[in-house]
Amino acid sequence: MSGIHDIAILGASGYTGAELVRLIATHPRLRIAAMTADRKAGQTMGEVFPHLRHLELPRLGTIAAVDWAGIDLAFCALPHATTQEVVAKLPRDLKIVDLSADFRLRDPAVYEHWYGHPHLALDLQAEAVYGLTEFYRDEIRAARLVAGTGCNAATGMYGLLPLLRAGVIETDDIIIDLATGVSGAGRSPKEGMLHSEVSEGYAAYNVARHRHLAEFDQEFAKAAGRKVEVTFVPHLLPQNRGILATIYVRGEGEAIHRALAEAYANEPFMVVLPFGEAPATRHVRGSNLVHLGVIPDRRPGRVMVFSALDNLTKGSSGQALQNANLMLGLPETMGLLAAPLFP
Repeated sequence: MSGIHDIAILGASGYTGAELVRLIATHPRLRIAAMTADRKAGQTMGEVFPHLRHLELPRLGTIAAVDWAGIDLAFCALPHATTQEVVAKLPRDLKIVDLSADFRLRDPAVYEHWYGHPHLALDLQAEAVYGLTEFYRDEIRAARLVAGTGCNAATGMYGLLPLLRAGVIETDDIIIDLATGVSGAGRSPKEGMLHSEVSEGYAAYNVARHRHLAEFDQEFAKAAGRKVEVTFVPHLLPQNRGILATIYVRGEGEAIHRALAEAYANEPFMVVLPFGEAPATRHVRGSNLVHLGVIPDRRPGRVMVFSALDNLTKGSSGQALQNANLMLGLPETMGLLAAPLFP
């Protein structure tokens, strides 16, 4: 293991692009060789994100202008439904970590149902490995194209996949009640994301039709060995970062806690709290950590499982860097061990 890997960030002017830069800035083995942002091409990263102006970075350019010679891996932080066409035109020997939704779903018909249009790179979709690192580590290590998970999807799956695999919960009555910060909606201007629209409020959105349901269906069925359909209600929090999922299941509390503790015993970013303790988003902010908790309900046989992570880090850019480390043969935790920001 030696040398520096040159990487590119496509779509660097969004929140996940900026988060990638923040994380890679202290990574000892990665160097940012190219950055793109078509609408902001020609600008410096410091002009787009003043908090990054202290870093020496390439000027933002267009994807067409990138010189791919010597670049080992590209992060694609592009809008949904645009990445598939871009990736199809990239060098075939280039390793790619995609942060969009374009390659998450294995079944093209399911993708078309949830996203409203046919997939335009079916060969790449068939090749892509789902990027939930703790569950697909070996496949990711050998992959050329890794599809990052949805941030809400990851939060729910971290709390449920070990339980479905272990068979310690009933599968016909699972409710995921999730609250997420506004940065999950991206940086593009949206009326509903204005401060005056979001602050001092709390609201459900995309109820019964959120696209991350497709990821839940896909991964939960694989873990349980049969169809599993959950009730999922996402809510918008008036805060910038963080996701907290409260998951209602039927089972025995201590067995559920034990299944999570055993599944994540050797995972560097997974923290299972003591039985009876619930996590908080402020304790994972800016980190690649996931905090999980289990509390039995007062009604026998009902249990609440809690999962908290930072949507921009572990839910997106941190997960992407964790996967890139594996793909490049680097220590998985490299560049990702910074403690959460507090307060």
